[in-house]
Formats: sequence, C-alpha cells, structure tokens
Amino acid sequence: MREYDFIVVGTGVSGLSFALKAAAHGRVAVLTKRSPEVSNTAWAQGGICCVADPQDSFEAHIADTIDAGAGLCEETVVNTIVRSAPAAIDAMIAQGVNFDREPDGSFSLGKEGGHTQRRILHARDTTGREISEKLLAAARHEKNIEILDNHFAIDLVTTAKLGFKGENRIVGLYALDEVNGKIITFRSDRVILCTGGCGRVYLYTTNPKVATGDGIAMAYRAGATVANMEFIQFHPTCLYHHELKNFLISEAVRGEGGILIGRDGKEFMAAYDPRGSLAPRDIVAQAIDHEIKRTGGPCVYVDIAHRSKNYITKRFPNIYETCLSVGIDAARQPIPVVPAAHYQCGGVQTDIDGATSIAGLYAVGEVACTGLHGANRLASNSLLEGAVVATRTFERIMTHQRPGDIAKSYNVPDWISGDAENVDELVVIYHNWDEIRRLMWDYVSIARTDKRLKRASTRLQNLRREVQEFYWNFKICPELLELRNLVETASLIVECAQSRHESRGLHYTLDFPSPNDSMPAQDTLLVREPVTG
Repeated sequence: MREYDFIVVGTGVSGLSFALKAAAHGRVAVLTKRSPEVSNTAWAQGGICCVADPQDSFEAHIADTIDAGAGLCEETVVNTIVRSAPAAIDAMIAQGVNFDREPDGSFSLGKEGGHTQRRILHARDTTGREISEKLLAAARHEKNIEILDNHFAIDLVTTAKLGFKGENRIVGLYALDEVNGKIITFRSDRVILCTGGCGRVYLYTTNPKVATGDGIAMAYRAGATVANMEFIQFHPTCLYHHELKNFLISEAVRGEGGILIGRDGKEFMAAYDPRGSLAPRDIVAQAIDHEIKRTGGPCVYVDIAHRSKNYITKRFPNIYETCLSVGIDAARQPIPVVPAAHYQCGGVQTDIDGATSIAGLYAVGEVACTGLHGANRLASNSLLEGAVVATRTFERIMTHQRPGDIAKSYNVPDWISGDAENVDELVVIYHNWDEIRRLMWDYVSIARTDKRLKRASTRLQNLRREVQEFYWNFKICPELLELRNLVETASLIVECAQSRHESRGLHYTLDFPSPNDSMPAQDTLLVREPVTG
C-alpha cells in the first residue's frame, strides 16, 4: 500500500500543470505507463490559443470556438477557458516555456483552420515538446512530486467497487510496475486522470503509441459518466508515406499559406467551403476523404513551395527535416497527406473544474469532456483547455476537498492474481489489436452508416468477451492492459455513434447526412453500473 495526497495519471500539460500546483500542499504521485517524455502534449506541433493581438478579442475567439463546435459547446465553459488563456500562458512562461516572438518582443502568432484571427502562440513547429520539456523539468525539481515511470494504471478503486452503499467515491487505484511485474495498490481520495486520448483505436493516427484510451476505459468501468465519444477528430493532413505513417503536417502550414491540392495539381477546397484550406477540421477532413474516393488517388497534397525555403526551414524546421528524410522537399514540391485519427472531443464527462460523476475523481485534458469542444475541436484549443482546467481542478480540490483523509477510512485490498498464468502467445493479443484498429478504420471513421456501425458493434462484442477471458486467465502485462482498454474505448465510440441519428460536427453518417435541427442538440451520455468485488 502506497498513500499520497494526490495521484495524477499522465505527464502531459494537464498532469504536470496540476502536479506543480499541488506539490505545495501534499505528496503527489505522477504515474505514466512509459517514460514521462512520451505524451500527446509532447507531439503537439501547432501551438496554443491565446488572444494576444490588438486586432483580436475574447469575443472573436469564443465565437470561433462555438462555430466549430457545431451546436454542442457549453458557452459558459468556452467563455471561461478563453478568458483564462493569458493567465495560463503567463504560468507557462514562469516555468521557462519559450514561445516564438517578433523582433519587437511581441508574440509571433500563427493562424489555423476555423480561426478568424492570428492567435496561435507557438515554439516553431514543436510547441508541445517545448511545453512538455519545461514543465517536466520543473516537476523533477519539486521534492513533493514523485514521477513513477513504467507504472501502468490498471483500474480505479471506488467505494462502490468495494461494496459500500451511498455516494460512489474514489479511494485509490491499482497499477502495474512494468519493471518487476508487481501490481501496486495506491490509496488516495484525490485522483486526477490526465491520460490523453484514444487515437490508437484507429489504424491510421497522428497519436503516439501510448494513446490507447486508458483513462476513458478505467473511468467507465468505475461508473463515471462518459459523453460524446462519437466525435473523433480526424486531422486532415497526416503525412502519406510508407515509412512515416503517423507524422502530422501541422495545420499551421496551411495557416501560413499552404494550399490543399488534388492529384491534378488544382486547389479543391473552395468547392466545399468559402474558407478554403482554412475551413474547420471536420469540413476539411470530409472534403479530402471525398476527393480521394472521387479521384481514386491515394492522397491529396499540401503545397507551401511558393514560400521561400528560408521561411519554411525557420518556421517549420521539424516538418521540413522530417519530410526531407524521406525524400520530400517541402520547399520544392507539395507534401502528400491523408486524414488520420487525431483527437477525441468526447470523454469522461466533467464540469469546468474537472470534477467527474465520481466524488474525488477528476479528469483533465483530452480524456475529459468539459463542453469546450462540442462536436468538433477548434485547432489549438486543446493545450489551452488542459492548462486552464488543471488550475481550476486544483483550486476546486483545495476549496472543497480538504484535508484529504477519506480514503484512509476504507480498507483497500491488495491485488490478487490467483491462478493466472503468464501469457503464452502474445500473437493473439497483437492479432486482436490489429483487428480492432482495422474495423474501426473501415466502419467507424470519417463517413459512417448504420450498417457499418452495426457490423462494428457485433464484432466488438465478441472481441470484448475474448479479451475479458484473456484478462481473467492470464497475468497482467502492458500489452493485455492496452488491448482491454482499446476494445472498451472502441465500443464506447460505436455505441455513441449508433445513438446519434444525425450528422453533426465530426459525426458524419450517410444515413442521416444533415443535423437534426427540429430539437436542441443533445450530448450522448453513457454510464455503466460499477462492478463490485
């Protein structure tokens, strides 16, 4: 048994921002299933939104966010997060984060799809890495923060799971120490999930390998409400190349003049939206998908070769060098791109302060659904949400949940493996993993139908039974845990998609190609009774 005042799962901007604030008020465990440098935050290229130009305004940023969200944004949440951006940026700068600046010292501001003004702060084209490195360095200097890498959170422990009646509260979690194979019991009445998204549910994704929906699956199994999982954002421009299958070509490239062209070399986005290549991501991804199917080509292209090589290499050094490593010179030729799964706009339902439906359990960042993104995320709002909500979660806990000794009232039993055997053939796990990702890509990607969703649901039900049998009969290993979470999250996406009989934002179905405007837009909510014992 290991006890902490706060347990954070994840080392992205959300988890580290919270941990740095909480360290002054108690012992903080930060769990990550791989090394702390690996997170969705670290992979973020474009930047972070903040109104910083005299020509811009909070009202304009709010309006752009709500427009992109296709009728499902919570306006009070949007208003609060947008207006909190300057303070969040100041806090990052205080931790050593360096954003690009103009010669006069003002922020260098980029523009991305769906934005009517330049408001994207960036650190060249590796903004997420800059934020991640500086916050991680600060966390490592805090004596009250213990970063536990290679610790895979397995399941949450709640009072309902322990068999107690009344309000369901968090009292801890179980985690696998991947180095020695032991399962550790962690006890705390304040657990903050910052596990990122679920991009690896799909065959083609811009996400790192760690994005397997772990936080979503854990929270759902514990009885937390999950919302809007049908809204999976497909980034329009993932590099199309057999050697680099998940490298992102940032939307900022289009913000700086890059144009989407077809295999015939002609611009095509004007036929889909008057904003052209800078339309919101749902529109652009659907347009590219349509163009690829219409022309039979394997991809489309982003052309920024009309900008100078000096400009491209300075503004997008990582993108330029990565493309050049596989023989694509972005200063001389267009970059081949295809859509790929990128960001989940749904997640564990929370309020603006990160609170879930389980007392003491919080969720911040991509794992959560606060209402900011609605049915489609406005580019570069994600890092902002993580930073702002992490601060508000900390303030909420310090106001309403002190001193933090509730968990000590409950006897949290140690993990019992029983007669479980070591996994004898990992090939079975890998086969199921591949099958889930391929069926999700074929049946539940950019364009959906009722028939495709039904097929996906039927096969996922069978896979869930197979994975559950595996889970109970064999000893825990990271591959099995990820497969378990992957099939759970995929099932949530399909169930939510089957419940929405309209096309809205990122959910596009050929059977209901238009929004249902006869009634107010509704969230899709799922909740499961927690399993006791």
